[in-house]
Amino acid sequence: MGFIAKKLREEMTEAEKLIWYHLKAKNFFGLKFRRQEPIGEYIVDFVCYSRKLIIEIDGGQHARETKIDDTKRDKWLKSQGFIVLRFWNNDVFRNLEGVFEGIRKYL
Repeated sequence: MGFIAKKLREEMTEAEKLIWYHLKAKNFFGLKFRRQEPIGEYIVDFVCYSRKLIIEIDGGQHARETKIDDTKRDKWLKSQGFIVLRFWNNDVFRNLEGVFEGIRKYL
């Protein structure tokens, strides 16, 4: 699982890179986030363990066929005490401030 996570960190999407730019090095409310982090049998895009917050950035690959998998995954993550916030790539590119406002509202 660690090898896959490392590969995903090396191949982040442009939307993930943009979000990571704002989350890394405790730039966001002084919170520590990890990227492409294994949790159980899943790898999440971003996680803040201290707030039990997971942020997922979904692109075209998360269309209808993965909706059921995402629901199962989110249900398991929630059973572990995490909150999962999902945003579309388009939201990141067109309304980055709105994405971070959504995260701020949770925090």
